[in-house]
Amino acid sequence: MNPAHQTEDYVRIFDTTLRDGEQSPGATMNVEEKLAIARQLERLNVDVIEAGFAASSPGDFDSIQRTAQTISGPVVLSLARTRELDIDQALSAVEKAPRPGIHIFIATSDIHLKHKLNMTREDVLDAATWAVMRAKQHLDYIEFSAEDASRSDWGFLATICSEAIRAGANIINLPDTTGYAIPEEYGRMFAYMRQHVQNADKVIWSAHCHNDLGMAVANSLAAIQNGARQIECTINGIGERAGNTSLEEVVMALRTRKDLLGIESRVNTRQIYSASRLLSQVIGQPVPPNKPIVGDNAFAHEAGIHQDGVLKYKQTYEIMQPEDIGIPSNKLVLGKHSGRHAFISRLNELGLDTTAIDVNKAFGEFKALCDKKKVVYDDDILALVQEETRHLADWFELADLRVTSAVGIAPQAEVTMRVNKESRTAKSTGDGIVDASYKAILKIAGIAPVLERYSVKSITGGTDALGEVSCLVRHDGMTVSGQGAHSDIVMASALALVNALNRLKLRTHHAPEAAATGS
Repeated sequence: MNPAHQTEDYVRIFDTTLRDGEQSPGATMNVEEKLAIARQLERLNVDVIEAGFAASSPGDFDSIQRTAQTISGPVVLSLARTRELDIDQALSAVEKAPRPGIHIFIATSDIHLKHKLNMTREDVLDAATWAVMRAKQHLDYIEFSAEDASRSDWGFLATICSEAIRAGANIINLPDTTGYAIPEEYGRMFAYMRQHVQNADKVIWSAHCHNDLGMAVANSLAAIQNGARQIECTINGIGERAGNTSLEEVVMALRTRKDLLGIESRVNTRQIYSASRLLSQVIGQPVPPNKPIVGDNAFAHEAGIHQDGVLKYKQTYEIMQPEDIGIPSNKLVLGKHSGRHAFISRLNELGLDTTAIDVNKAFGEFKALCDKKKVVYDDDILALVQEETRHLADWFELADLRVTSAVGIAPQAEVTMRVNKESRTAKSTGDGIVDASYKAILKIAGIAPVLERYSVKSITGGTDALGEVSCLVRHDGMTVSGQGAHSDIVMASALALVNALNRLKLRTHHAPEAAATGS
């Protein structure tokens, strides 16, 4: 079915976490991690998953292909430039998807034409028309993006959009690629295009905004008010530079202010928190406490007058309920006497895909955690399972860690790791037991990356809480993040570094062959 001919009026959610989101520093994912995110996006009930940029690398092609074969609900598509190889690679990657699509883009602003493409407007018009027509020979779902639309001449933009529609595109995207637009201006551009583009009523108009000036969500809502019916966004708002439109923010804005906007998405909002948590675990980037919707402080009230108001009537200070986005109740859910069936049932309730988890191993780790902690919470279980799934096919694996520290004696660490299944041990001293552990790990790894960020977070309360450590390392121009969770903070720190080293190994072997920012 042509998506533009669907009669129900709702805002389609196009998720680009796996493509534009992965372009943010340190957010590289392997194939299995991308599949885990894709499955969660399907549980969220997004309309479109942009699975990657097929022509950029063999690894990206493989991940798109496997996503296309795994996901049955949303449209799965690949990004492509207006080049023959890009188009063919993208079509091949999604050909086995139940609902395949392609996303073709080319820049339309004069600044991009002159300084990036070295093309005339006529060249760009011809390239866009040719690419859409070629793709149309193989599938129906074709999105065309005019990169840097917000800085393009509106007359030329109307012309190229008209020609893309004539060639067969059924979704037209007007990106604010650099985050330059403000809401009134961006919304007015959609109104102009819908008035001046030929057959504008035959397509879905889409908005893709970046957050450089902090206006991505506001610009997206302005686009909706002016006829856009698709928003391109990412979980937690990750993406290049300051990020993309945040999926959770735009979806909950539509839901909370339906009285004003008069329209909603079809997203299952109760899967939002699980999606946010999963992505944070996968890419090793914690969600800021003050992040709207999913941050730890989003539903916290510390001021006395706020607490009093909420206790009397929640809506005095809460415009949304935590349950609406699936935030766990943080209650005691299971204990050391709980059985395997109860454990699996709880995993399902938390939105985890038990078919993609080694349940027996996870249950064993859960039992071990119960012996260490008096109280086990939902967040503990999420961290435990996601810690297990992080190490399914790693080059580096932490086997043992022993540390000693005393007053007047330099802290020491002895680390045993498996490197491509071969066991190696190293010792080191350092300025603290974490520093000593890191030096021993890097001695085994044989590299010396720069540690750019190290942060520690307690997942739940109490001195026996699981600790979550995030680190960001840079080596040979590549930046990757790592994350680890353990009741021992030194062990969590070691796991985070090992996780980062594995990501670094992955990027070294699957570095993109072609760079493109897309829209």
